[in-house]
Amino acid sequence: MEARHQFGSRLGVILASVGSAVGLGNVWRFPMEAGRGGGAAFILVYVIFVLILALPVMCSEFVVGRKGRANAADSFKRLAPNGSWSMVGYMGVLAGFLILSFYIVVAAWTLYYTVESLRGTLIGEHDFNLFYSDFSTDTWHPLLYVFLFLVANTVIVAGGVQKGIERCSKWMMPLLFLIIVTLACFSLSLPGASEGVRFLLYPDFSKLTIGVVLSAMGQAFFSLSVGIGCLATYASYFKRDVDLIRSSFVICLLDTCVAVVSGIVIFPVVFSIGASVDAGPGLVFITLPHIFNLVLGSSPVANYLFSALFYILLLVAALTSSVSMHEMVTALVHEKFRLKRPQASVIVAVAVMVCAAACSLSFGAWKDVTVFGMVFFALFDFVTAKFMMPIGGLCFCVFVSWVMKRSVVENELCGSRSSRTRRVIVSVVYFFMRAVAPLCLLGVFFYELFGR
Repeated sequence: MEARHQFGSRLGVILASVGSAVGLGNVWRFPMEAGRGGGAAFILVYVIFVLILALPVMCSEFVVGRKGRANAADSFKRLAPNGSWSMVGYMGVLAGFLILSFYIVVAAWTLYYTVESLRGTLIGEHDFNLFYSDFSTDTWHPLLYVFLFLVANTVIVAGGVQKGIERCSKWMMPLLFLIIVTLACFSLSLPGASEGVRFLLYPDFSKLTIGVVLSAMGQAFFSLSVGIGCLATYASYFKRDVDLIRSSFVICLLDTCVAVVSGIVIFPVVFSIGASVDAGPGLVFITLPHIFNLVLGSSPVANYLFSALFYILLLVAALTSSVSMHEMVTALVHEKFRLKRPQASVIVAVAVMVCAAACSLSFGAWKDVTVFGMVFFALFDFVTAKFMMPIGGLCFCVFVSWVMKRSVVENELCGSRSSRTRRVIVSVVYFFMRAVAPLCLLGVFFYELFGR
């Protein structure tokens, strides 16, 4: 049997895993949720849930992946050969496939806006609502960008663990950090920037409702891409000397920093003209281009640079996170059907392209084609966010803390370090994995299903 590939360095492990976690949601959804939830008050609650919910689920994925040394489904099968736990892995891979199918549509919009910003098209007075609508509802133009983005994804995944994923992560993630810090520094230099920072970082506990707390819980879970097996797949490439707990802490810290700094990029710009912030594509593709022109219109060069860097930032975030979902599906096809990695990645890409086309056409030619009253884009989002991800995260925690032997789990988490402090940390993580995280995930599940 072919020897399993491994990441070549601990830095590669961290950067690839952070790349999986950091995505488009960090840049627009987190600042919006923080603004609605009382700024620093929301961030405080978010950080708490990162520690008690997202980190234990991440550790459980890491344990399954590294101990199983296979794709998400086969890792469960190797660890519990007499049960049906491999279905959790298959569900996770299916969830990753569906998420990639609609996520890549938004990523393609980001690629389009990156190209247009580099061409200087976004500078000057435009009806950005019409600009966005004309592109997203067109039949063929968005599909071209979906194809181009998917080709980039496939080339990286086909390159393998070290030469593809790790090598690209080592230059894409530092580029992302550099761009976001540069944008934050520039944003903070704008007139009225202090009001934007105050809005984001000063706590307003009066806005903390049950809904906001549950929203922070959901954001902590979904922001880190846990619960579907992406990180379990990456962990199957970890060497034995990778410290799973320390890696989890570093990944959670860097992901949270990117989300907070994204708020520092966006809110000073928005507040400099007294604008309000809305959610999702409307913010990124309609509101912000208009604001960039209002704030920086007197300096075309600054407008060009800020706009271009912002959309390059989004593009890199979209690429690193989508690669992890592509890899998760490719790993299963590669190992199950004993295909060469390039062949498996192309097969996955073709299947994703078909589903992504349906999602893209949901905004135009197929806007009246619905399943259970939802277009394909909304259906894939609904099924994965409200069912598959919370259930998957719950199953990972239950499997690791209730099915696997505690000594095996502790050995994976402790590694070669057996100090008293280390054992205490492992015991605390194990407790949250066994008791607290499952309850939180049930809360996320019912809130996503009934609370919004």
